[in-house]
Amino acid sequence: MRVAIADDEQEILDQVASIVMAADHEVASYRNGLDLQNALKRETFDVVMLDWNMPGRTGVEVLQWAVENIPSCPPFILLTSRPDKTDIVRGLEAGAIDYIVKPESDEVIRARVEAAGRRNAGETQSRHFSFGPYTLDRMEKSIEVNGVEAKVTAKEFDLIDLFFQNLHRPLSRGYLFSRVWGGSTEMETRTIDVHISRLRAKLDLNPENGFVIRTVFGFGYRMDEYIDEEEEQQSA
Repeated sequence: MRVAIADDEQEILDQVASIVMAADHEVASYRNGLDLQNALKRETFDVVMLDWNMPGRTGVEVLQWAVENIPSCPPFILLTSRPDKTDIVRGLEAGAIDYIVKPESDEVIRARVEAAGRRNAGETQSRHFSFGPYTLDRMEKSIEVNGVEAKVTAKEFDLIDLFFQNLHRPLSRGYLFSRVWGGSTEMETRTIDVHISRLRAKLDLNPENGFVIRTVFGFGYRMDEYIDEEEEQQSA
C-alpha cells in the first residue's frame, strides 16, 4: 500500500512511518496539513494518517476538504493525543474511519493501517476474477478477452490488474509507477503512457467491451465501466 502520514512532531512522524514501512508499505511524510492537502491534489494514497493539530491546516480541515474534493476518497485515520469521546465523535463525523490516540503500540498501529487499506481495496485477491469479457489469472499473469488469451507482459498484467481493483478511482502517475514498477524514474511518465497505450490496443478497451481507461489530465488515469447513457435512459 501507499500511505501518507502527516504530523508536525518529527519524532512521532518518524516513529509511525517506521512502523508502517516495517510492514512493507510505502510512506510519504508531511510536516503540516497544507503540504498534505497539496499532495492529495497530485497523488493517490491507499490510506492517510494525519495528526489533529497541525500548522497550515488541521487534520479535521484536511479531512473535510478531502471528503468534498477527492473522488473515491481514501480512508483517513486521525492521530491525536485527544482522548475525549466528543473529539472522537467529531473526527468520525468529519469522515475519518478510525482514530488512534497517541501513544499506541506498533502492533495496533500496523493492524489499523492494514484494516483501513482493506476497506478501500477493490477486488479480493483470489486467483481468478472476471469483469465483463475480461478474465484474469493472477497466478499465471494471463488475461482472456471473450475467451481468447491476450498476449501481455508481466508489467502490463500488473497494471491492468491494478486498474480493475480500482474501478472508477483516479490513480496518479506516481501511484501507478510505485505499485507496478516499485519506484520512480525520469522515464516515469513515458513508461506509463506507453504501457497504457499498449493495453488499450491489446485488450480492446473500448465502449463495446464495457471498460475504458480515461486520462485524468494533470493527474493520471482512471478505468471506468462504460455505460451508454442513451441506452440506460431508454430502458428506464
